[in-house]
Amino acid sequence: MTSPLDGIRILDLTQVQAGPSCTQILAWMGADVIKIEQPGVGDRTRRERAIDPDIDSHYFLVFNANKRSVTLDLKSERGREVFLRMVELADIVVENYSPGQMDRFDLGFDVLKQANDKIIFCTIKGYGTYGPNAHIKSFEHIAQAMSGAMSANGEAENEPQFVAPGVGDSGTGLHAAIGMMAAIRQRDNTGESQRVEVSMQDGIVNLMRIRMIDTLNTNEPVDRRGNRVWGGPPFIYPCNPGGPNDYVAVVLSGDSWDTILALAGRADLIGDDRFDTQEARIKHSAEVEAIMKTWTMSKTKHEVMKELADLGIPVGAVQDTVEVFNDPHLEAREMIVDTHDPARGDYKLIGCPIKIESNHVELKVPPQLGEHSDEVLASLLGMEDSELAELREAGVI
Repeated sequence: MTSPLDGIRILDLTQVQAGPSCTQILAWMGADVIKIEQPGVGDRTRRERAIDPDIDSHYFLVFNANKRSVTLDLKSERGREVFLRMVELADIVVENYSPGQMDRFDLGFDVLKQANDKIIFCTIKGYGTYGPNAHIKSFEHIAQAMSGAMSANGEAENEPQFVAPGVGDSGTGLHAAIGMMAAIRQRDNTGESQRVEVSMQDGIVNLMRIRMIDTLNTNEPVDRRGNRVWGGPPFIYPCNPGGPNDYVAVVLSGDSWDTILALAGRADLIGDDRFDTQEARIKHSAEVEAIMKTWTMSKTKHEVMKELADLGIPVGAVQDTVEVFNDPHLEAREMIVDTHDPARGDYKLIGCPIKIESNHVELKVPPQLGEHSDEVLASLLGMEDSELAELREAGVI
């Protein structure tokens, strides 16, 4: 079977996280993603947070598997001409430069359409390209602040808290990927080119919908409640031996509560009016928490998880990041993959989270800077060795 996106060619002008996370998902689905990077520099994450200044950082590696790298100076007229020749043979161009940069390159949507009247152009920005804040640059924490996510996270008595998952960057990348696939579908039906736009703020607001319900009900800001998002007892409980991540996440529904009382040696409380309903447990949350902690602290988080899972109760240990990388379930699902390449040695990559029956994802190591310049320009544009040498001498590639 072929992969879902076989035959789709994407020119990837993105760097850091929002764009690269988007194009990596599409590469895993079979698209030919050609990462266009500045000669001698490349995606800035190749060096950011690097352990060795001469080896690409894990910051770069986790977002750029299964892509090809071509170096091309878009500031030069020759580099721009080469890029437009590539656009003629592409399906999608995606960028996440600062506002206005594509126009400064003279590579805005109108110019791209002249090169290819069926091109799909995707732009990813902090605030989009229109609206009062469109001119403002943004990063992950700024997008979280502006979308309500930060205000709703943390303990009530403390400051707003940053959310660890990259909901601004990677979340926006996922929204962009969905938009591009919809645009491809429409283009194939109508032959029309499309412009797709996603902003980081918009993306997080969309992800915040469940937390916005209380505001819609009351017209009041959502309170910070830590691990008590809906009020009442917490969602997690401490376990033995009491380390920083020795906790277990549990759902205390009616059936599970009675079972836990029996496991905790408190069967005498089954049917007690103080705990028999969700509303009652919220009202007596301090007592519920004390009962739970007494039991969970007598066991490790994995012992609690096994006992409850075997009884059909939703449960999960709070795993630290090392435990995640060594999780046998994630390894079985090829979400954590051991890999090797001559330049970087042995390391782990995070695999594709989308499983499609027809698509066997072979994880390919992220490209070295400009690794595929000659290969792509020769095969795609028919460039001879002499022209490649000329471009290299001029610093265009």
